[in-house]
Amino acid sequence: MAVGSVLVTGGTGYIGSFTTLALIQVGYKVVIVDSLYNSSDEVVNRIELLSGTKPAFYSLDITDEAALDKVFTENPDIDSVIHFAALKAVGESGEIPLEYFRVNVYGSMCLLKSMEKHNVTNIVFSSSATVYGDATRFPNMIPIPEDCPQGPTNSYGDTKVAVERLISAQINAQRNKAKKGGKSGDEYNAALLRYFNPAGSHPSGIMGEDPQGVPYNLLPLLAQVATGKREKLLVFGDDYDSKDGTAIRDYIHILDLANGHLLALNYLREQHPGVKAWNLGTGRGSTVFEMINAFKKACGKDLKYEVVGRRDGDVLNLTANADLAKKELGWKPEHTLEDACVDLWRWTENNPQGYRQQPPKKLLEKVTAGGK
Repeated sequence: MAVGSVLVTGGTGYIGSFTTLALIQVGYKVVIVDSLYNSSDEVVNRIELLSGTKPAFYSLDITDEAALDKVFTENPDIDSVIHFAALKAVGESGEIPLEYFRVNVYGSMCLLKSMEKHNVTNIVFSSSATVYGDATRFPNMIPIPEDCPQGPTNSYGDTKVAVERLISAQINAQRNKAKKGGKSGDEYNAALLRYFNPAGSHPSGIMGEDPQGVPYNLLPLLAQVATGKREKLLVFGDDYDSKDGTAIRDYIHILDLANGHLLALNYLREQHPGVKAWNLGTGRGSTVFEMINAFKKACGKDLKYEVVGRRDGDVLNLTANADLAKKELGWKPEHTLEDACVDLWRWTENNPQGYRQQPPKKLLEKVTAGGK
């Protein structure tokens, strides 16, 4: 018996697919919508392999409100949404900002309007640490707490702030409207999950990150260097105020991140907090050079890199203070940075074509034998 029914937008993407898996494994029914712009529907089959359940899947664009309406109409038991669907590359967002606002902000408006029409009252939003911008501009804000003033330094971060405000305004308006009608309005809730740098793959080696085209994140780029797909890694700046001059990031294992979404959804459904923001990160900051060395150890190969100039919009340090999520959600990271590197290499080495190939027989046999 399902404990609830969830619509996951962007559910074939990296974080969306792992969150779908986590939801199914504890008994949620899941419906995925995704445009497949930067993902593959093969993910749905991998989720089924690992969980024994195939989620329903609709290929649609988040900006298509009529298509969203159809999904809600055909699945009237949906009571919550976890919203990942978005464009997500910091550098690209500065080149095509209008497209980022169209997909990320207008797409979220379409989703919220459709949710209101179909009386779906809980939403967990995939936000980002980029909403904080350069937290080093304030004293005592590293690691970054939720009350750090927002100040994104790129268009991607701007869209995340805009959607956070959009969701907050909508949930508060619905609560107020319910109260005016003599009801509590408790059923309207939102979680704004600001996470840091997702990393790693499923320990089985059959699910992972499979970006189409050029990856924008450090670890997938390093994985491509290790497999020979890429000649070298470009390190953007070695003149930051850090121990080795490179930027500092907080890398969180994808399984821990997915679990954070599950716990946040449960919290909304059980505690009815209204709108609440939580950071999800480990609190451990790693420089780019430290990451290169950690992945070099995991894959046993030398990784070539070249230092070039800083990228527009990058900041020195994004390390999380996740004490609030630990206290209120009972969440804590169970996996290390080293685990993430080992798991990513297992996925990359065994699936050089990502989801455009079937996983090796030895991995499939292990999964089907129960060694998930």
